[in-house]
Amino acid sequence: MAQFTPLEWLAVAEHELLLFAGAFFLLGALDEFAVDLVYAWLRLTGRARTWTIERQALRSRTLAGPAALLIPTWREERVIEHTIAHALAVWPYPELRIYAGCYCNDSATLEAIMRGAGGDPRVRVVVHGRAGPTTKADCLNRLYAALEHDERRYGAEFRLVLLHDAEDMVDPAALALMDRAIEEAEFVQLPVLPEPQTGSWVGSHYCEEFAEAHGKATVVRGALGAALPAAGVGCGFARPMLRTIAGQMAGDGPFSIDSLTEDYELGLRIKAAGGRQHFLRVRGADGKLVATRACFPARIDHAVRQKARWVHGIALQGWDRTGWGNSAADGWMRIRDRRGPLTALVLLAGYLLVVLGGPLFVGARMGWVPPMRLEPALVAILWFNLASFAWRALVRAAFTAREYGLREGLLAIPRIVVGNVIAMMAARRALGAYVGSLRGKPLRWDKTFHHALPAAIFRREQAA
Repeated sequence: MAQFTPLEWLAVAEHELLLFAGAFFLLGALDEFAVDLVYAWLRLTGRARTWTIERQALRSRTLAGPAALLIPTWREERVIEHTIAHALAVWPYPELRIYAGCYCNDSATLEAIMRGAGGDPRVRVVVHGRAGPTTKADCLNRLYAALEHDERRYGAEFRLVLLHDAEDMVDPAALALMDRAIEEAEFVQLPVLPEPQTGSWVGSHYCEEFAEAHGKATVVRGALGAALPAAGVGCGFARPMLRTIAGQMAGDGPFSIDSLTEDYELGLRIKAAGGRQHFLRVRGADGKLVATRACFPARIDHAVRQKARWVHGIALQGWDRTGWGNSAADGWMRIRDRRGPLTALVLLAGYLLVVLGGPLFVGARMGWVPPMRLEPALVAILWFNLASFAWRALVRAAFTAREYGLREGLLAIPRIVVGNVIAMMAARRALGAYVGSLRGKPLRWDKTFHHALPAAIFRREQAA
């Protein structure tokens, strides 16, 4: 074996990393470019229209039937009061009932729910008999059981069931919009709009991710006929379909208690059961999107924990839990869903190349190692990847600017680095958690805790 100096070994490693990262960045670029092309075609043909509504006229519409809103909680005493109070205020429909779930060992959240309800009879507090946290799906199934109990008690069935999280600020027009849309579908999903957070690139980087995902990728997914995953917030389900899914689960309800992303799986199960799905992109006459707004984690450890749960549930558990669907479009979209760990590995290789580049550049200038000679094909791949990165940054900035303005659109470009770092850390955490689950470690609600939410700000502004 040839005797290499340490710098020469680094040069060999750099070349191999360049091949690995270049090839997989190329595949990722081609995948994203294919989505861009489909989206452009949908826009040109008018199939990706964002409809415009008159908010006030929609809000004055009487609901076609009873609607139930399920909100599972665990240690959400800082935010749940405002969430419930806001929902009650902007959704004054007598047909609405809110089921807010908490655990028997979480009295602080129970008290906050009651303060938010303010004696409104439309709120039902459901206390889980098990000590928390179990899993979010387990808490949701407890709420579903309470819903079924009320249906039997009053002899009337709900028509629409909605899901939201404890930190969400609902849109005033959302309930009436979903009530109308559920006439033609068994599952409807509204976009999610994270709130920009001054001084926190961690909290704000969700803005561009959701702006592009719910402005383009999900639109393409729906147009191709692939199954739409539920986001767990801003989603509505036809009551008969939930009963069908609950029957298939042969458990305590329609939510998978052995999954960390029960909402994602529910959307896929509804499609497999023959349910119709609609992703609703609608704007008011004021130009604002009808969407669910929320403040996402502003601390890096909280963001890593949240994204690790998504990677664990969707990318790792998804391999054996949800299959690959029944069409080429489904297969393509599920590959995209599960690419998180591989993407993190490729990103790591890319950043290692940046680290290695400095000492090897100096070594080459000093004559300690020969300059790297790149094959013409690899040079072409690198140039293509560079152009692709520029295009991706431009596209992300454009989608972000559409929802948040030019300033946030421009900030979306440097925040790509923040998102990449969080993605790599989350993949590592998710892999460790997944290995633990394979060894029999029970799943638990490894959730993030929220300290700010748009609804609280909205209530303070209204009071002022």
